[in-house]
Amino acid sequence: MAKKRVNIDLHSGLVLEGGGMRGVFTCGVLDNFMDRGIRFPYTIGVSAGACNGLSYMSEQRGRAKFSNIDLLEKYHYIGFRHLITKGSIMDFELLFEEFPTRIIPYDYERYAKCAERYEMVTTDCATGKACYYEEKSDPKRIIDIVRASSSLPYVCHIAKVDGREMLDGGIADSLPIARARDLGYNNNVVVLTRNKGYRKSDKPSFVPPFTYRKYPALRKALRCRNIEYNKQIALIEELEDRGEVVVIRPERPIEVGRMERDIKRLTALYDEGYELASRVEFYTK
Repeated sequence: MAKKRVNIDLHSGLVLEGGGMRGVFTCGVLDNFMDRGIRFPYTIGVSAGACNGLSYMSEQRGRAKFSNIDLLEKYHYIGFRHLITKGSIMDFELLFEEFPTRIIPYDYERYAKCAERYEMVTTDCATGKACYYEEKSDPKRIIDIVRASSSLPYVCHIAKVDGREMLDGGIADSLPIARARDLGYNNNVVVLTRNKGYRKSDKPSFVPPFTYRKYPALRKALRCRNIEYNKQIALIEELEDRGEVVVIRPERPIEVGRMERDIKRLTALYDEGYELASRVEFYTK
């Protein structure tokens, strides 16, 4: 990635894609930003991006990396045994109860005091539409939102936020660049977890007929998500070509899977994120 320069102003935003364990790339980017004191007036995260973004907002440098790599090796919190025993492919009790309160405590007080805005994206099961949540004062609600944003379809339980049934934000809005721009943040840095040129299948996604029968709008969103993702990527690349966004993305095709457990691969991807972020120069006028 060639050296890029970004002017941070009142209209600057940071958009964080999800991607499961590919999100360790984002961990590297955000740790680099924290090492340099780089902050944005507005940040929005989806799924794994929402999780990693929370540690960025509380300025807990290294916390996301430790959670995603070191503690994965220790606790093995991803795997089909969790799907069989607990109904979710990840140990959500460990991730969203034990981690933030006991194992690697989240600094809710510091997050509450930060001046910048932070939104997390979920998908409403009833409407199939994206919901954008901001919460700084209520620790339980913060966890409810980030848990919902990370609840993958088919392999995780439906979560609830304020009594509403929710799933992974990436179903309805994987790359919320339009959301940032709609709010007036037109000077954005976008962190992707796929290399340039990546596209999903251009065919509608298959939705098993026995799943989510109570949620027709959700089923429609699941069928359309590949197509919508490709549209969002095309928009980001168009904005990038016009010099309206700066994109930080892996330079090589990703070898890390969504549920990757290979620590060496994860560490290498984290290191790549850190290095590529270091090539972006930030300044203020």
